[in-house]
Amino acid sequence: MLVLGIESSCDETALALVDNSGVRASVISSQADIHALFGGVVPELASREHCRLIGPLLDSLLAQSGLGDDPWKHIDRIAVTRGPGLMGSLLVGVAFAKALSLAHGIPLIGVDHLLGHLLAVEMEEPVEFPALGVLISGGHTHLCRMDSPVDMIVLGRTIDDAAGEACDKFAKMAGLPYPGGALLDALGKRGHADPRLFPRPYTHNDNLDFSFSGLKTAGSLWLSQHPECRFPAGDTPARERLGLAGQELCDAAASYLLAVAETLSIKAERAMSLFSPRSIIVAGGVAANSVVRSVFRVLAEKRRLPLHIPSLSLCGDNAVMIARAGWRMAQAGRHHDLSLSAIPRGQVIPEDWTCGAAQAC
Repeated sequence: MLVLGIESSCDETALALVDNSGVRASVISSQADIHALFGGVVPELASREHCRLIGPLLDSLLAQSGLGDDPWKHIDRIAVTRGPGLMGSLLVGVAFAKALSLAHGIPLIGVDHLLGHLLAVEMEEPVEFPALGVLISGGHTHLCRMDSPVDMIVLGRTIDDAAGEACDKFAKMAGLPYPGGALLDALGKRGHADPRLFPRPYTHNDNLDFSFSGLKTAGSLWLSQHPECRFPAGDTPARERLGLAGQELCDAAASYLLAVAETLSIKAERAMSLFSPRSIIVAGGVAANSVVRSVFRVLAEKRRLPLHIPSLSLCGDNAVMIARAGWRMAQAGRHHDLSLSAIPRGQVIPEDWTCGAAQAC
């Protein structure tokens, strides 16, 4: 089965073709340089860029695919991110997918962006279920019970800032350009973490939700007390800025990232008391962070469970993960019709799929 995946939930426009054997072709265009001018993603600009890029990217994808003069006769499903994400960006992808589905008579599948992230690792190695899914990105922080590749129950989520947002904001307050999370990780690799410098926020309770606003406030307070550690305003390129960082800021970056990672680990271990996972999946953009990877390796070894983290190229938003999730949903007999709706961040993705004939999905 060959699935076309379409991703446009935020500021990456991506398309991919995935079949039973792996990735047939993949293309992606990032808008990071545009949004860096404003210090963060501007939703209106993001949706306009998706409109401009998505058609040419499809042409490029099909040219790379090796499917011949009539590639559409080989494509069995069209999978598209329906949410959560920026509403305008989602609408571009969903409308594009609907048009292709209608024009070529190919069944349509709406994919939960979070499920896509968690299934990305299946492109590289098999996963045992039930699994504990830890989804951490700039917009989302979720703990999920995954009873199968397509059955996911959210156990906990952030009630304010996501883990990635907290990292980006600390980097921005320190004077690093957007997106700052990866730059903060680079600084942290040069530092020595002090586990007492920043709190593990919202862990002195018995629930599985997250709150990183307090950590962000603690980071802001530390920077206000150490103004000499901030980078001066200007247009200095990111790499040059990293070279100018003093040891005190590098130590603070390492300490801040350790606080984020250990907070995630505390809640993840707490979630394991509710069921017995056979594996742990850590996914999303923040799964690329070296401290997060290290802390979860320790947790997995402690619990004697296999740990699955995608390679760096599959941690951020991409269409390969959407195509893979669509492939899994198609296997389960699930599909949507042209009434498929886009779902913005903050709303629950409905289970409104239709089951194929004689299939229990």
